[in-house]
Amino acid sequence: MTTPSASHDEQPLQLSITGMSCASCVRRVEQALLKTPGVTAASVNLASEKAQVSTTADVSANELITAINKAGYQTRSEQYELTIIGMSCASCVGRVEKALLRLPGVLSASVNLAAESAQVSVLEGNVDEAQLVAAINKAGYQAKPIAAEREDDNARRAAEQQSLKRDFGWSLALTLPVFILEMGSHVIPGMASWIEATLGQTLNWGIQFVLTTLVLLGPGRRFLRQGFPALLRGAPDMNSLVALGSVSAWGFSVVVLFAGQLLPAGTQHVYFEAAAVIVTLILLGRFLEARAKGRTGEAIQRLLKLQVNTARVQKGGESQEVPLNQVQVGDSLLVRPGERIPLDGTVQAGSSYVDESMLTGEPVPVEKNQGDEVVGGTINKNGALTVVTTKIGKDTLLAQIIRMVEQAQGAKLPIQALVDKVTGVFVPIVMAVAALTFIAWLWFGPTPALSFALINAVAVLIIACPCAMGLATPTSIMVGTGRAAELGVLFRKGQALQTLRDTKVVALDKTGTLTKGQPELTDLHVMPSFDENHTLALIAAVEQHSEHPIAEAIVVAAKARELTLATPEDFQSLSGLGVAAKVNGQKVEVGADRYLIRLGYDLSALNDTAQQLAKEGKSPLYAAIDDKLAAIIAVADPIKEGTPAAINALHALGLKVAMITGDNRHTAQAIAAQLGIDEVKAEVMPDGKVAALKALREQYGPVAFVGDGINDAPALAEADVGLAIGTGTDIAIEAAEVVLMGGDLRAVPSALAISHATLRNIRQNLFWAFAYNACLIPVAAGVLYPVFGILLSPMLAAGAMALSSVFVVSNALRLKRFKP
Repeated sequence: MTTPSASHDEQPLQLSITGMSCASCVRRVEQALLKTPGVTAASVNLASEKAQVSTTADVSANELITAINKAGYQTRSEQYELTIIGMSCASCVGRVEKALLRLPGVLSASVNLAAESAQVSVLEGNVDEAQLVAAINKAGYQAKPIAAEREDDNARRAAEQQSLKRDFGWSLALTLPVFILEMGSHVIPGMASWIEATLGQTLNWGIQFVLTTLVLLGPGRRFLRQGFPALLRGAPDMNSLVALGSVSAWGFSVVVLFAGQLLPAGTQHVYFEAAAVIVTLILLGRFLEARAKGRTGEAIQRLLKLQVNTARVQKGGESQEVPLNQVQVGDSLLVRPGERIPLDGTVQAGSSYVDESMLTGEPVPVEKNQGDEVVGGTINKNGALTVVTTKIGKDTLLAQIIRMVEQAQGAKLPIQALVDKVTGVFVPIVMAVAALTFIAWLWFGPTPALSFALINAVAVLIIACPCAMGLATPTSIMVGTGRAAELGVLFRKGQALQTLRDTKVVALDKTGTLTKGQPELTDLHVMPSFDENHTLALIAAVEQHSEHPIAEAIVVAAKARELTLATPEDFQSLSGLGVAAKVNGQKVEVGADRYLIRLGYDLSALNDTAQQLAKEGKSPLYAAIDDKLAAIIAVADPIKEGTPAAINALHALGLKVAMITGDNRHTAQAIAAQLGIDEVKAEVMPDGKVAALKALREQYGPVAFVGDGINDAPALAEADVGLAIGTGTDIAIEAAEVVLMGGDLRAVPSALAISHATLRNIRQNLFWAFAYNACLIPVAAGVLYPVFGILLSPMLAAGAMALSSVFVVSNALRLKRFKP
C-alpha cells in the first residue's frame, strides 16, 4: 500500500505478524495501523508476514500491538536477558530502563538491582542483543548477554566481594590514623595538647591530607570514577552523591590547609576525617551488601549445581564418559547408584528409587522401572539404570526450571511502580536539598557559618543515597521465588507473587487435580460365602478382555495383589450393561444393577452398601458367580492423599474454594461434600470453564485457578493467577503463571503463603527505606539544631546509609527460613 513518505522526524518500525491468510487480512492490518494516531505509513507483506510502519516519536510499539490485536492478529516478540555491571542504586535502575526503552521496538525493560540483570522484550526484527548492550554501555554501565555471563557470574561476584574487602581493608588502615588524630583530641583528655606539642597543627593536618588523599584516590577511586561522569551526563546516582560529599569535605580541608587566609575567620577547620570515614563506611556497607546479595541468588546456584558435566554413554556394549554437550537425543546412558541422572529420559532397563526432591520438594524417593520417565539432575539412589535421553540442553526440565526462576526473580511487581516514580527524581531532589541546606546555613547559620554549611550539605548528600529503596523489592522477590522453587513451587512470572496474595477464591479442576486422574478399584464387598481374592481374580479374568477404563482398573488391582488371572471362555459383552464369561468352569457375570436385575438377581442384600457408595459419588458394579450374587465393587477416580489437608489450609487462609469439572453433577456434589468445597460448577465443557471463572470473579473477587490438562489452558490464562500441576501437560504449564512441580495440592496453600510472606517482606523493606530517608534527610539538613542543638555528622550519615542497605537485604534473607 502506498502512503505518504516519512519525514526526517519519523522513525521506521518493523512488526512480525501472525494469523494473516489472504489479501483482506493485509488490508485489515494496514487499516488498523493507519487508524492509530501518529502512524504516517504502513505497508504489510503477506509472504514475509511483516509490516513496515513509519510513526512519529510519540507513538509507542505497544499501541501498534494493541491495534493489531484488536484487528484479530498477533505480533511476535523476542526476549533478551542481560547481566549489568556497575549499578549501585535505584537511580541506576531507572537510568538503564530509560536507555533501553528509548530504542525503537523495545516493548518493556525490567531491570533488577539485586540480581544485576535486565529482562527486555522487543518487537521481533527491530533490535538485536548488540544494540541493547550498546545502549546500556552508553548510559555508563557494562552489559553482557546473561547466557555468556552465567558461567563466570559466580567468579565475578566473588571477585567483586574480594575487591570490596581489599579496598575496605586499605581504607580502614589509612583512615584510622586520620580519625585518631582529629577525633582523639575531642575524646581523650590531654591528647590535643600532646599533638600540638609533638606534631603541631600544620604537620598534623598535612598527615591527614596525605592519608585522606590516598583513601580517595585508592579505595575511594571507584566512587569518583563512576560518580563524576554520571554527574556530567546529567544523570547523577549514588556514586555521584558519595563523590560530591567526600570531595567537598576534602576540598574544603585542602583550602584550609594551603590557603586558610582566604577564608573568613572562624571557618578554618579541616574535615579530612569526614571524607576518609565516609569512604570507609560506605565501602564496608557495599561489602556487607555484596555478601548478602550473593546469598539472595543461592536458589539459582543450587539449581545450577544439579547439572552434571559428563554422562556415561553406552555404544557397542561399552560405556564411555563424554561431556554433556556431546550427548544426543536417543543416546543410552548408564546411571550408577548414587549418581545424578544427567538428562531427561526414559528408563530402558533396570529399576531403582530416584530422589526427585529438588523438583517437587517431596523427600520420599520415587520408584522407577522400565518405561518410566526420569529427569536430569535427580539422584539415582540404589539401582543401576539405563536411560534413553529424550531432551537435551535448554529443553530439559531442569534448564526450564532455572529459566523460570531467573525470569521470576528479574520481574517487577506492580508495587515497584511507586518506587520507580520516586527514585526517578530522588537524586536530583537530594542534590537540590543539599544545595538549599548549604545556602540556608551559610546565610542564617551561627559562626563559623561556612563550616556548618559545608558539613550539613555533605551529610545530606551522604545519608540520602537510595540504595535501600532500590534493593527493597528485588531482594525480597529473589529470595521469595528461590525459596518457593525449593518447595516445588515455580513462579513463572514474578508478578504472580502480588496477584496471588490478592486472591479471594481458589477454583480447582477435579480430574488430575483434586483426584489422581485415573480410575482405581476403591471398594470390594463380597457376600459371606465368597473369598475376596478368589472373587476378584474371577472378575478380573473376565474384565481383562474389555478395554473400558473401569475394567482396566479392576485388572490392575488384581495384579497388584499378585493374583493369577485365567483365560476366560465364551466371553460376552453387552454395551452399557456388563460382561459375562466362563473362568475355570465357573460362570461369572459382572455389570451395572440393571444388568443383574435383568438376569434375575435380587440385589436387596447389598442396598445399604450401594447407597453408601452413591453418597460418595461412586457408581457400584455387581458380580454373580455360578448364579449367586457374589460381590459389589466400585471403581472411582480416588481423591489425592493431600487434597483434604490442602482444602482445609485454603479455608484457614480465609479463601473460598470452588470446583469446576466436566463430571456429572451428582459425582461432583458428592466429592465437594466429602472435601468441604464451597462452590461447585459441574458438567462444564472446556470452553465453559472460562465463563465459570468470570462468574466466580464477579461473586467473590480475584480468582486463582488450579488445573493440569490441555482443556484447562484457557481457564489458566483467564484466571487472575493460573496454577498448573507440574505433572500435567506442557500446554497447561505454559498457560499458567505458577507451576506446582509435584502433584500434591498442598503446594497451593504453600504458594499463597509464600506470596503473603514475600509481599509482607517487601512492605517492611519499603517502609524502612522510605522512612529512613524521610526522617534522616531533615536531621542531616539540621532541622533539630535550633531546638535541640543536634547535628548529624557526615561520618554518622555514611554509617546510617550503609546500615540501611544491609538491613533491607538481611530482612529479605529471612524468607530463606520460610516454612509452608
